[in-house]
Amino acid sequence: MPINYYIFLAVALFCIGVAGVLTRRNAIIIFMCIELMLNAVNLLLVAFSKMHYHALSAGAPNPNAGIDGQLFVFFIMVVAAAEVSVGLAIIVMMYRNTHSVDVNFLNRLKH
Repeated sequence: MPINYYIFLAVALFCIGVAGVLTRRNAIIIFMCIELMLNAVNLLLVAFSKMHYHALSAGAPNPNAGIDGQLFVFFIMVVAAAEVSVGLAIIVMMYRNTHSVDVNFLNRLKH
């Protein structure tokens, strides 16, 4: 499959995530849109890793060729898992204090 399809899908997912972050007020939906953007980046890294592997394997076979993008994806997934645990804890504490997950309600906490 050509890499153009992967790029188009990743750009579409990333744009949906950006639109969700900019237009929604619910903290959980904003959090899900951020995760969608991270997954779009992961898709691009894996696609470029596959493309890089095929470009390098044409010359001499190397079992470690093109594994860099997959390693980056692994580390991004680890960071995303930590982000989920911290982010959900913050959202739960926000709900306990304000009984709402509306991010506009947080402006009232300044005073």
